[in-house]
Amino acid sequence: MRADRLLSIMLLLQTYGRITTAELADRLEVSERTIHRDMEALGSAGVPVMAMRGTGGGWQLMNEYKTNLTGLHEEEIASLFVGAPERVLHDLGLRRASEGALIKLLAALPSVGRRTAEFVRERIHIDAAGWHDSGESVEPLPLLQEAVLRERQVKLSYDKGKAGVSERVVDPLGLVIKGTVWYLVAGVQGEPRTYRIARIVQCEMLDEASARPPGFQLASYWEASTEQFVTTLPRFEAAFRIDAAYTHLTMYWKYSKVLEQGTAGEDGRVPCRMRFQSEEEACRFALSLGPHGELAEPAELRTKVAEMARGAAALYGEP
Repeated sequence: MRADRLLSIMLLLQTYGRITTAELADRLEVSERTIHRDMEALGSAGVPVMAMRGTGGGWQLMNEYKTNLTGLHEEEIASLFVGAPERVLHDLGLRRASEGALIKLLAALPSVGRRTAEFVRERIHIDAAGWHDSGESVEPLPLLQEAVLRERQVKLSYDKGKAGVSERVVDPLGLVIKGTVWYLVAGVQGEPRTYRIARIVQCEMLDEASARPPGFQLASYWEASTEQFVTTLPRFEAAFRIDAAYTHLTMYWKYSKVLEQGTAGEDGRVPCRMRFQSEEEACRFALSLGPHGELAEPAELRTKVAEMARGAAALYGEP
């Protein structure tokens, strides 16, 4: 709605002091021409907006004009009170602060908004832990958080698994939590890298200021690196014939994806093609089906499954 957009423009100008037409258009997802029309509308309504020409120009409010009107509608209020998962706030040491901020916001809302906030808060809860919590240590997190916010370099010892522990000095750029696992994104010689915090053996904040690559955006970097990671994962496809009553098992096998699933044939079995990260995972899934399904292809993998089955039978068979 245009009224919401006009209010958003006023609040952005009030917050940032000066902002360009291009930045406003990008934030509000409209054309620059629409922004110019909105500015004319604000001026006609008595809002003292002023256009600054030349390099570093943009729009700003005159005479430190401010509005106390937040104009939050129901959906915006609901989004605020759904809130961040408690696990995340706890790890960052912000749980009490978050609760205090929500109480103050609740008190400041008009009665209608307060009813919306309380209604949503009592009906939606986000549990980010899932059923398989990683249980990883986040002991270095407070120091890393301080280094990120103070823009200070960090010297850390990082466990690279079989390659051993290495030491390096990094420029902290941000913290990311995926599921329940925390990561540090840091620059090394100007290049962003990702470090799993549970693998940081030791860390120390230095006095030297950290460097941030020009134009670096944490969310954009994480999205791009995640896509790259997924595309480099090993992939192995296999076809199965599964009893119709047991096809639901395909949904629960970790690190796999169902590519195709047909309908049950005369024998009551459903053809299903899946993707795994390795041959071993495909074999384990085939064995987990027991007599309720079989690996149809690739043919050479059937031999491997048979060998594993014979080994299991020998182990658990009667003496």
